[in-house]
Amino acid sequence: MQMHEVHTETDKRRFREVAIQMYRNDPNWIRPLDKDIEEVFDKDKNKTFRHGECMRWILTDDKGKDIGRIAAFVNKKYKEEQPTGGVGFFECINDQEAANYMFDRCKQWLTERGMEAMDGSINFGERDSWWGVQIEGFQEPLYKMNYNPPYYKDLFEAYGFQTFYDQLCFSLKVKNRLQEKFYHAHEEISKDPDFKTVHIKKSELDKFSHDFATIYNNAWAQHMGGKQIEVRTINKMMQAMKPVMDEEIMWFTYYKDEPIAFWINLPDLNQYFKHFNGKLGLMEKLRLLWMKSFKKPKRFTGLVFGVVPKFQGKGVDGYMIIEAATVIQGKMLYDDYEMQWIGDWNPRMINIAENLGTHVSRKLRTYRYLFDRTKEFKRHPVVG
Repeated sequence: MQMHEVHTETDKRRFREVAIQMYRNDPNWIRPLDKDIEEVFDKDKNKTFRHGECMRWILTDDKGKDIGRIAAFVNKKYKEEQPTGGVGFFECINDQEAANYMFDRCKQWLTERGMEAMDGSINFGERDSWWGVQIEGFQEPLYKMNYNPPYYKDLFEAYGFQTFYDQLCFSLKVKNRLQEKFYHAHEEISKDPDFKTVHIKKSELDKFSHDFATIYNNAWAQHMGGKQIEVRTINKMMQAMKPVMDEEIMWFTYYKDEPIAFWINLPDLNQYFKHFNGKLGLMEKLRLLWMKSFKKPKRFTGLVFGVVPKFQGKGVDGYMIIEAATVIQGKMLYDDYEMQWIGDWNPRMINIAENLGTHVSRKLRTYRYLFDRTKEFKRHPVVG
């Protein structure tokens, strides 16, 4: 076996096509957009390169056939107990020797850069994309969500990776009545005219970007090493989502006109993109416009939910959810709802999800491998 570094355009195509060969007989696999994969490894598109580096490889067998692929990352802002790198975009035939060969190469590359551990399968960037090894719920993946055969779990664990944390996705039928506690919270808070909830307006994305950053930095910065998100970053994200945005499933809550909570959702974009065979050129964009008007997805997905600490535990989540549900259920905009993953280290958010009457629809797992095998392994600490 040999590992071939990815550099040329031909290499990049081969890297993508490893997955195509892996899943050619899997009806649930949805081919990611080529541009979404390549932007991860593009220094002009991925800001993580400002404080990190990566390398990707293709694994070939003794006959020159491509049988696997992997990437390794160093991200200096990925703060852990020990210097920790990452591996991701892992694809491999069901062969432990092949998997070990790739893991060993990544370990060597990361060790040369001062790393003492590696997490996988993760992204060279934010956790909202390509994060985790799927271990349960093998259905069509959500947009930018990892999907893999069940045996990947065995390949990682047999090498020595251990569970750092599990990632839970929750689903429900939109038509289902929510738990009574949410209606009670809504009734109580509705008595105070200083509270209001509104859905986003595409014509006011600058305002909502500012409000998003305010809520996010209050609700999450304490758990992200004090990392603040900039308004311009959110505005760029909002503008990118604008063509596929559904205003009536993106909600903000205010107290005395100050932003205190948000619930951000999108239509399940993979229900569009699964028809595009990885491409998003002019014809696909025209087809997308047609599908948005005449063939809307039946599922929408939760991206992020947050309440600033001052208002947590006071029923604001229930108030906002019922305000949104009045519109979403009332108009029967969708049939199904699935949340993007919640880490098992976040019991408060898991509790909110479970109280909605959801069930666990799929589970992914973030693994960690300590290079010093005598060192004590620790799972991700519980937060919230």
